[in-house]
Amino acid sequence: MLRANAIVGQSGGPTAAINATLSGVIRACLDSTDRIGALYGARYGIEGLLNEELIDLFEQFSDKAQLRLLERTPSSVLGSCRIRLPDACEDDSIYKRIFNIFERYRVRYFFYIGGNDSMDTVSKLNKYSMMNSCNVITIGIPKTVDNDLMLTDHTPGYGSAAKYVATSVLEILRDCAVYTAKAVTVIEIMGRDAGWLALAAGLPGYINGHGVDLVYLPERAFSKIEFISSVSSALETHPNVVIAVSEGIRYADGTYVGDSDNRTDAFGHRYLGGAARALVDIVDRRIGCKTRAIELNLLQRCAAHLQSATDISESIRIGKAAVKAAIKGEGGRMLAFERSSGRYFSKIKTVNADDVANRVKNVPDEFINKDGNGITRACAEYLLPLISGEIKNEYKNGLPVYCTIKQRGQYV
Repeated sequence: MLRANAIVGQSGGPTAAINATLSGVIRACLDSTDRIGALYGARYGIEGLLNEELIDLFEQFSDKAQLRLLERTPSSVLGSCRIRLPDACEDDSIYKRIFNIFERYRVRYFFYIGGNDSMDTVSKLNKYSMMNSCNVITIGIPKTVDNDLMLTDHTPGYGSAAKYVATSVLEILRDCAVYTAKAVTVIEIMGRDAGWLALAAGLPGYINGHGVDLVYLPERAFSKIEFISSVSSALETHPNVVIAVSEGIRYADGTYVGDSDNRTDAFGHRYLGGAARALVDIVDRRIGCKTRAIELNLLQRCAAHLQSATDISESIRIGKAAVKAAIKGEGGRMLAFERSSGRYFSKIKTVNADDVANRVKNVPDEFINKDGNGITRACAEYLLPLISGEIKNEYKNGLPVYCTIKQRGQYV
């Protein structure tokens, strides 16, 4: 096959590991220059691609030390976007623009790093390429702290975010434990439709026996009566009750416990927030003790000072595997992790991006306790390998050193 070029983009919410995946793609392309002549980075995902904001990544990362720094750098160094492509059968103008750009830049391989919405983009671009004989291989590479992608054991970025959540909860528990006055602290954790990240809040209890009292997930209907009863019972045994809650918990009728002003993003997802505040309001009214609401919010996504070594290593591996799959011609596929039985090890396979796009993988029943307000040992055993190991960051004047990309004479 002829030597051609490649483009890689990042999409959706940033993580502490998405740049490690980008590094894996760059490393594998540098090792495949007999097949890949140039690798361009699309600034701001599809949005930047449409504006031809492309960066020569071979030039940017000719020094392998910069790649090592990239792997320890949080957030999406190329920038991101949330753009939903229309159905090509209804409007193919945007596809014509994209594939015209591919043709002019001699691009045969397009890599898109993102979540289930990004796999929608991968699927649509692949279908258009096949229907119009464009000969462009489109590959999806998973990414999300939510860990809610179908057909993969876990996602790059989740292990580091879970490590941050578990560590933060452990520290909050120690802070709350110094007082004797009755108090309830509610910690709100990301998770609109699935409670994967909130599960990590239950880990301190399994590791050292001092854990949160309750964990509430979107997978179980929230009951105000059960909540008041459980909090009251916990307060009878010790004065400081700590609760973890996913932002997307709902009542039985489907309404969110937290505030929602019905605003949505390009993919129709609600903007959420306020679940912790709603719960402390219930405690204030019905129990009447001191309360705190803590939202981890953006802090949990890109905490590179608590990167999981497992997460970063796997993220690099899956980026490399994506390049190999593309060279083999596996268009319309997403890379995925398959957990081996026994001692932890993850194998990498490819799955159909169509089967991942716009779908949500929920927390399985065996990870949730019988009362629906805590995690099980099986859950802890699933999580522990994913948060394992630490990354040694580079520091200067007391602060971490992160990678920057130079474009048009400026660092961005």
